[in-house]
Amino acid sequence: MADHPRPGRPVLLGQNQYGKAENRVVKITRDGATHHIKDLSVSVALSGDMDEVHYSGSNANVLPTDTTKNTVYAFAKEHGIESAEQFGIHLARHFVTSQEPIRKARIRVEEFAWERIDTSGTASGLPGADDPRHSFVRKGQETRLTQITYDGSSWEVVSGLKDLVVMNSTDSEFWGYVKDKYTTLPEAHDRILATQVSARWRFRWSDDAQPAPDWETSYEQVRKHMLQAFAETYSLSLQQTLYEMGSRIIDRCDEIDEVRFSLPNKHHFLVDLQPFGLKNDNEVYYAADRPYGLIEATVLRDGCAARIPVDLTNL
Repeated sequence: MADHPRPGRPVLLGQNQYGKAENRVVKITRDGATHHIKDLSVSVALSGDMDEVHYSGSNANVLPTDTTKNTVYAFAKEHGIESAEQFGIHLARHFVTSQEPIRKARIRVEEFAWERIDTSGTASGLPGADDPRHSFVRKGQETRLTQITYDGSSWEVVSGLKDLVVMNSTDSEFWGYVKDKYTTLPEAHDRILATQVSARWRFRWSDDAQPAPDWETSYEQVRKHMLQAFAETYSLSLQQTLYEMGSRIIDRCDEIDEVRFSLPNKHHFLVDLQPFGLKNDNEVYYAADRPYGLIEATVLRDGCAARIPVDLTNL
């Protein structure tokens, strides 16, 4: 906290940062007739010697937020976008090393995935019609995330995803829980388990002297292990499933020390069909979006400290 004497006003400036949020950048890489897309939303937050702009309005140490926006687009051309993480690392290093007043940069990236449109079997007869090399459809699954923080000497990379909706239509139970006079929920020995995964994982890499992970491969591996653990766990609680998902990532991905999940329980309730003279044999459900149970926890590598914030809302 900065100590800036101001006669008659016992007020101090606390933590502060500024930057340009949600810069949408789409990079097309043209490999001959085959194109590749990277679609990002990049938010830049800078902090450092910024007391005077708050106290007196002096902009002497302020790099305009419009400049940070321009830098995002220029770096997409100059460096390309190999991965969300690597692009964020390029930006954070640039802002901290090129501007003396800036002591810390935090880059947040959301990545929106696209996949090629399959036109095999088309009857158009046009040249190249069977080879979809530049037509894409936006994937309707998760959004990939990363946050890069750099202070001039050390890095922190926290990546993750949100809005990944998964379901097991069986192999899930919920019974043996505490009951009091307000409990009406019946025990279930065969239920649907569904959730919308929000997850963040922290990489061990923190120093330029260390070899950096293969960011793209790491994301695919983490996602794979997460989904496999969800599918392969016979679940007696969503908490148990969460722990198995995190454990599998820590066990299989040496580059990751910490995983945090926020899992809303997307409840599915059996519909009572008896009024219609019908038996509901675990076939027809009502999907309730609110209210929902919210299960959150961190899974750590032994000997590592938890550093991912408990509240993932803004991470």
